[in-house]
Amino acid sequence: MLASRRRFVGAVMAASALPFSARADANWPNRPIRVVASYAPGGGVDVPTRVVAEPMGRFLGQPLVVENRAGATGSIGAGAVAQAAPDGYTILSDASGQALNPALMPNLPFDYAKAFAPVGRLCTLPQVLVVLPKGPESLRALLNRAREVKGLTYASSGIASGPHLAGAVLSRRADLGLVHVAYRGSAPAMQDVLAGAVDMAFSTTPQAVPLIREGRLRALAVTTRERLPFLPDVPTIAEQGFEGFDVNDWVAVWAPAGTPDPVLVRLNAALNHALADPAIRDRLLNGLGVLPTGGSRQELAEFVAAQRVAMREVVRAENIRLE
Repeated sequence: MLASRRRFVGAVMAASALPFSARADANWPNRPIRVVASYAPGGGVDVPTRVVAEPMGRFLGQPLVVENRAGATGSIGAGAVAQAAPDGYTILSDASGQALNPALMPNLPFDYAKAFAPVGRLCTLPQVLVVLPKGPESLRALLNRAREVKGLTYASSGIASGPHLAGAVLSRRADLGLVHVAYRGSAPAMQDVLAGAVDMAFSTTPQAVPLIREGRLRALAVTTRERLPFLPDVPTIAEQGFEGFDVNDWVAVWAPAGTPDPVLVRLNAALNHALADPAIRDRLLNGLGVLPTGGSRQELAEFVAAQRVAMREVVRAENIRLE
């Protein structure tokens, strides 16, 4: 955690040490910056985006105004930014659809790999496997039950969502034959788990952790490589016999391709500046249950390139299709 914070601070200081003319055009920004969040208000993309928007605006000297353009696994909002002027006044906060959508929707009117310039990663959205308190007490017990009773169901926030993919990968690796039940968002998925209408759910942590803390759901595993600091007693799927398991959502910031490099440098510095603030990090980590990320533009570009290859394989292996 300390090393990550030093990296963020170092990135901010390095950018700040450049002459102003090298960081951005002297006239940029001279008006508010529009941030298109590609998912609905109150969700895993929208809320972290709003948390960092204010400190980013202070760093840049102009407010960042968040606008939600939800739909089609983020491609509607992404498409709007892909068509925006590359002047630094319209940017995109998007989720893992940046890596997944090219495999799911090859006929989109824009190419994700060419339409955007990376700014930086905002956060990772971990996922957790949950059941009712009266359900299995461990992942091993759940797996044994799934092998005995074929067709156990798991809820997710939608087709091709991170929770859907996590469940599909676990089902395939453990040869369980789980049945996916897609919902329009995390809230109705959690409602049906609580009602006993489905056997289990994969959910991003912001929606599940409050219910776990209230004792209304039991957490059996998290999908990250390492345990989560806010759920330290919940083991990872990887440590329970599935080496390398790491299936999570994430949020990153992008600008239209062609945005001047000095503008991208300042946007990246503003994002890292926000994520280096202890109060902002605490709000994201302990308040929302997401993992602040940050880092360089190049790191985001390399991460997403690898994710696109991995997601293509998952979509093919699981025969995932949008309905």
